[in-house]
Amino acid sequence: MTTLFISDVHLDAERPQITELFGRFLRSEAYGADALYILGDLFEAWVGDDDPSETGAFVARELHELQASGVPVHFIRGNRDFLLGEDFAQRAGMRILPDPSVVMLYGEPTLIMHGDTLCTDDLAYQQFRAQTRNPQWQAQFLAQPLAARVAFAQQARAASRAHQSGLKQQGTMETITDVSPATVESTFGRYGLSRIIHGHTHRPAVHELMIEGRPCERIVLGDWYDHGSVLRVSRKGFELCGLAMQ
Repeated sequence: MTTLFISDVHLDAERPQITELFGRFLRSEAYGADALYILGDLFEAWVGDDDPSETGAFVARELHELQASGVPVHFIRGNRDFLLGEDFAQRAGMRILPDPSVVMLYGEPTLIMHGDTLCTDDLAYQQFRAQTRNPQWQAQFLAQPLAARVAFAQQARAASRAHQSGLKQQGTMETITDVSPATVESTFGRYGLSRIIHGHTHRPAVHELMIEGRPCERIVLGDWYDHGSVLRVSRKGFELCGLAMQ
């Protein structure tokens, strides 16, 4: 049997082909899995569980059917869908986990996370993250009309693109938006584990490291912009694979 990990699907009404690919993945490979873990940014943006979008309704139906078939679905909030709440989670039949969480994978304790907390060199983003994760800020934001929240999300996306454009011009895009090696090392040390699985950076890879004299691995999940990406973990090991569009 296999446990599946995905992240950074970034579902959006403007990219229906990715929504279709995600649906096919759930109805095929995911139906035979031990569990499915979604490590954040399932949606391009999420402004509250009262969002009436067809994409959200589709995802809730598909995930609920998967969970009803006997496959547990676990979710960690990302930087795009940090406002996804228990109402939607119940409709989708999925369990929201803390970021980070430790899970046991076939005898191997593994730290799973979205990954944005590892990117500590991006000070502007970390300041924005601290503000938007504040419960008081979230309560005030969710109390606004839906149209106002949608407008804010659009402004935030535009600001993010401008921030990344500035980093590209400075030649620091690749380093600032990736994980901080020091933070990765301290995270391994804090939890005392040998494996971390995360997304967020859109740089799929398996990094072999030596931390405090012991071999460790950091597995980075890919995004779903041009094709899908899935990590398959079993008792035999793991493989990080792409999913082709049809």
